[in-house]
Amino acid sequence: MRKKELACEVIRLLQKEYPDSVCTLDTGDAWQLLVSVRLAAQCTDKRVNETVPELFKKYPSPRALADADIRDIEKIVHPCGLYKTKARDIKACMNMLCERFGGRVPDTMEELLSLPGVGRKSANLILGDIFGKESYVCDTHCIRLTGRIGLTDGSKDPLSVEMQLRKIIPPEESGAFCHRLVDHGRAVCKAGRPLCENCVLSDICKNRNLNI
Repeated sequence: MRKKELACEVIRLLQKEYPDSVCTLDTGDAWQLLVSVRLAAQCTDKRVNETVPELFKKYPSPRALADADIRDIEKIVHPCGLYKTKARDIKACMNMLCERFGGRVPDTMEELLSLPGVGRKSANLILGDIFGKESYVCDTHCIRLTGRIGLTDGSKDPLSVEMQLRKIIPPEESGAFCHRLVDHGRAVCKAGRPLCENCVLSDICKNRNLNI
């Protein structure tokens, strides 16, 4: 089976298994998603969702957060880990959002990457979930699963994986596909010992019945 054919079958099976997959970060606005994604680095979405309500209640706009005392931001986001770096990036990001983009979250990869603390994974998530554009969120689940299944060459480099997926995943399926990989990675195709006997992809996966 060629990779494009394999990709279509994986998309079909995961869509049937996880019809309602969405981003698990609870946010209402684009700028809030930017903040939450930064906090989610090396932290669970659950912990981020527990932390941000206080932050957004106290600072309800990009301008308010840009003007906030950095020490107060640090105190609130402390539970998410790496709090000093994250607080610095969030404040700087909101400031640039206000000064350069009038408080509006930009809708191009180039502009998003110009924001402090925003990498390709975050930019892709914003493009897909907020603007409905082509997006390939290459997080640990995406990298692990696409390599195991055989959609990519097993590279651990996010950019390499993204470029490979762009060749075989239809743009209109890209965002939902990556969300479904997260759900499948958490429930079945786990990092330590995948539950191959429960996997809807077992008949087509390159590494079925992994003995690890």
